[in-house]
Amino acid sequence: MPHKACTLNCIYCQVGRTNKLTIRRKEYVSIKAVLDELKQRLAEGLQADYITISGSGEPTLNSRLGELIDRIRQITKIPIAIITNGTLLYRQDVRADCAKADVVLPSLDAGTKDVFHRINRPHKNISIEKLISGLCKFRKEYSGQIWLEVFLVEGVNTDGAQVGAIKEAIEKIQPDKVQLNTAVRPTVERGVGRLDEQKLREIAIQLGNKAEVIADFAQVVGGKHVRTQAEDVLAMLKRRPCTIENISAGLGISGEEALEFIQVLQRQGVVSYEEKGGVRFFKAKETL
Repeated sequence: MPHKACTLNCIYCQVGRTNKLTIRRKEYVSIKAVLDELKQRLAEGLQADYITISGSGEPTLNSRLGELIDRIRQITKIPIAIITNGTLLYRQDVRADCAKADVVLPSLDAGTKDVFHRINRPHKNISIEKLISGLCKFRKEYSGQIWLEVFLVEGVNTDGAQVGAIKEAIEKIQPDKVQLNTAVRPTVERGVGRLDEQKLREIAIQLGNKAEVIADFAQVVGGKHVRTQAEDVLAMLKRRPCTIENISAGLGISGEEALEFIQVLQRQGVVSYEEKGGVRFFKAKETL
């Protein structure tokens, strides 16, 4: 998906404000371009746990999503994951497309209408009832893994009543995992409250034994070194803001190498940065 066509305009989005709030499905990005890039990376020896379908917007809006997955299956045995906000799963065609993946990672940030509108700011035809109903229907039809992300905003969806409402919805949906996140990266709206790790763990306990904390509190995971160019770093930053440590871990390079690539991109004028909680996040500048 291009920047930024989506069904929601979430206050915490790290990509930016939604400038095309829509529920219309069409081929926003050519799947040929996606497949050509993937084929090139595979030819270079790409190794990965998953081929993850995402975007600078809602990927299930792409009407050729199912075909894209079929075509990926033809060129690699690497499992496929989809990161989605889940809002279109009330549609049978979207459920059929997503069911072709090995893992689907939808979102649920609220248990009630008012909080859903406050956090996610949906398209007028999207409701919390449609979201939860779609997730429940998908669970009944889909035998793969569902990892449900819950993004917690301090003072908005973290009180006992809201956590209880989210838990009730989770019990209906029956995901395989519940993954808790919070605003560790810069958000589109200022003042989005971040929870500390201890409070996230406390809420995880309340939500049951399927819940885990996935928020990245600057933990660096080592990776295999791969050939990296400044273009690879820029491609990463176009998807989401990253720290030097994020870039290092994600691309399997040293922190010094990541910093060198960032400096090259800054000299080219295509990268800027923003600080969140005393941590510097680099991001690609928007282009027309």
